[in-house]
Amino acid sequence: MLTVIGEALVDEVLSDTAPKRFHPGGSPLNVAVGVARLGRPVQFAGRYGRDEYGLLIEQHLRANSVLTPLPADELPTSVATAVLDPAGGARYTFDLEWQLPSLADALPQLLDGTTLLHTGSIAAMLRPGADAVLQAVQRARPAVTISYDPNCRPSIITDVSYAREQAEKFVALADVVKASDEDLAWLYPQDSPRDAARRWLGLGPALVAVTSGSKGAWAVTASGEAEASVPPVTVVDTVGAGDSFMSALLVSLMDRELDGGARRSELARIGTGDLETVLGFAVRAAAVTVSRAGANPPYRAELETP
Repeated sequence: MLTVIGEALVDEVLSDTAPKRFHPGGSPLNVAVGVARLGRPVQFAGRYGRDEYGLLIEQHLRANSVLTPLPADELPTSVATAVLDPAGGARYTFDLEWQLPSLADALPQLLDGTTLLHTGSIAAMLRPGADAVLQAVQRARPAVTISYDPNCRPSIITDVSYAREQAEKFVALADVVKASDEDLAWLYPQDSPRDAARRWLGLGPALVAVTSGSKGAWAVTASGEAEASVPPVTVVDTVGAGDSFMSALLVSLMDRELDGGARRSELARIGTGDLETVLGFAVRAAAVTVSRAGANPPYRAELETP
């Protein structure tokens, strides 16, 4: 079982060339849906309200076979407004409520049968919820693999020093870290992305993967580095691409039975050949997602090599 802790929200997508669209979203929610579509059992521990948008989120999760162990609450559901540029890139503004007061009590049940816990994005940065998420990761780490994606949102967390400090807390607890080159450039403007990734590797993860948009992705490990290029694709928009990459990266590692606290040392010894295969799978998932509107990750059959 894979458990995802993080925010859920509704994306309002605006562009000059199409009608306004509504999509359930939030980086952690997208990762949970992506994992489920790739055939792995997954539960999503996040929050949404007892309102129209919250119902949309709940229906989306259940339609994709994602378990929802935490009930809706009385706060309004969070909203992200994505404005698309002519190339399909997204610029976001947010109206957020982020707290998880029930997480600590629910955690023992959530972790029963969990071998991998993923978190990141707004959930790991915005207080008070971020404090509860950090405590949950600390409690879970001895028994489970931890994955983390900072998915930085400078429009929400404007203090880069705080963001850097907070990210490093999670990186130090994580086994698998994924970031974009834009995340690293914002957090470490004086460093190259590779230097920043190696800095994070030195904090303890088994691997740090970095996405570079149309240039593909690469990763650093103790065994060396690997890269994967993007297959040819016509971009509709980039919403959810990084989350699809994250989902496929985790599923590919689980396919190799590298999840669970007992396998931490095996994951740390992953070779560059396996790493290249894992990255290739993740890049193909992201490519499918950018070829269609919204955060719409692929199913396993769409990624099978002919």
